[in-house]
Amino acid sequence: MSRLNALIVSALCIVCSTALPVQALELTDCELIGDRGIGRIQASCATVMQPLNPERPDDGTIEVRVAVIRSLSPEPRPDAFTIINGGPGGSSISLYVQSARVFEAIRRERDLVIVDQRGTGRSSPLDCPELEDPIEEFDLELVTAATDRCLAALPHNPRYFTTSVAVQDLDSIRQQLGYEQWNIYGVSYGTRVALHYARRFPDQVRSLIIDGVVPPQLVLGPNAALNGQQTLDRLLARCQADPVCTSTFGSLQPKLSELFEQLRAQRVGVAISDPISGALDDVEIGWGHLAITLRMLSYAPETAALIPLMIDLAYSQKDYRPIASNAQRIISEMQGLIRAGMHNAVVCAEDIPFLGDVDWAALEATYLGEQQTRALLATCARWPEGVADADIKAPLESNVPTLILSGEEDPITPPAYGEMVGERLPNSRHIIAPGQGHGVFSRGCIPGLITEFIDTGTAAELDIDCVNRLQPMPFFLDTMGPAP
Repeated sequence: MSRLNALIVSALCIVCSTALPVQALELTDCELIGDRGIGRIQASCATVMQPLNPERPDDGTIEVRVAVIRSLSPEPRPDAFTIINGGPGGSSISLYVQSARVFEAIRRERDLVIVDQRGTGRSSPLDCPELEDPIEEFDLELVTAATDRCLAALPHNPRYFTTSVAVQDLDSIRQQLGYEQWNIYGVSYGTRVALHYARRFPDQVRSLIIDGVVPPQLVLGPNAALNGQQTLDRLLARCQADPVCTSTFGSLQPKLSELFEQLRAQRVGVAISDPISGALDDVEIGWGHLAITLRMLSYAPETAALIPLMIDLAYSQKDYRPIASNAQRIISEMQGLIRAGMHNAVVCAEDIPFLGDVDWAALEATYLGEQQTRALLATCARWPEGVADADIKAPLESNVPTLILSGEEDPITPPAYGEMVGERLPNSRHIIAPGQGHGVFSRGCIPGLITEFIDTGTAAELDIDCVNRLQPMPFFLDTMGPAP
């Protein structure tokens, strides 16, 4: 980078490196435990005290949790590998625990360093349980009251829990651990963090893998409903084009539209079995339960394959148990998974201020509707202004070796987003996984391609024929599964 470019970057960055002394971290043996206690991995850990506000380090500190999984090599490479989870608000350590096998081959030559981004996981989490409950109808007073309760209960000022500050933590930890460079994997919102780190610290990035890309110049929010609708429309069209699927379920679009109308008009009581005790539990579901189930099932091909059967059972047999069971499971699993306070700190600083005019009619025409966007606007109206670099929304232009991954049927970050980012990254290669959803790093041969890319430092020579053998999961025709 030229001296002039370095000066420009320094001028644009609001919270770049401070004069804090860099000290080596003392790591101790630890056990990483995944969400809900699933998965355990031995590691070396440290809790790093980082300034809450890097511009005023004397104003207090926060805890940032770091885990190191040592290389299998006695002489590991000087460039470590790290992963950054999405959300915003997801724990990177939890993501690693649930997917450690995918990254195991990278340990042959490199240490793995996992950092829970500030505000997530074990790093001074910003919880807002009041804002986690899904609502079916937007209520300004309820959202405003919940936001105020959340802000009053937060342990730290949320202004400093943004991407612009988080990348400073990541580089501080790199220095304290003594690594020359990072190889960075980011998924979903984690791609924004990875790209912004590469903008702020270009010489410290050896390679990038961005999976389910969030282009810096785009706004998180309304596009979630629009992209989700497009993915669902393609799924229903694929069933319609499949003779077996269409002969089994008929035309699903009018059935789904009528289901939404019925559940908007009146909630339905359903008795479902507890998955552990088997005891019956009486619940009521509305259109919001159907919407959240459709959205989350569409994230992966295995669960997307259940959607036609679920729609037909509810419409033709008045059997709402699949909707109710999946909605209950999804809501339960999502509670605490995304730290809502950190999520709002990011979105209210980096997205909502750039929203512009909203096409409310287009949002209302989607199955998710406009409630999420209205709720975000109401929350951000009360949220304190967060710290954001002046170029946080600028496209990244870089020659860093980059592997871009997209799922063909990703309902929130479609392949077009990967193409958009790749246009400014001349040393990149975009791989689209056929029939796959959001986050494809664990699919088929892709873990091997990631390892090869990191080993060689280039994506140009990767043989991706194996990726083209991926395909969507066949539709379930009944509770026994797809056709033989």
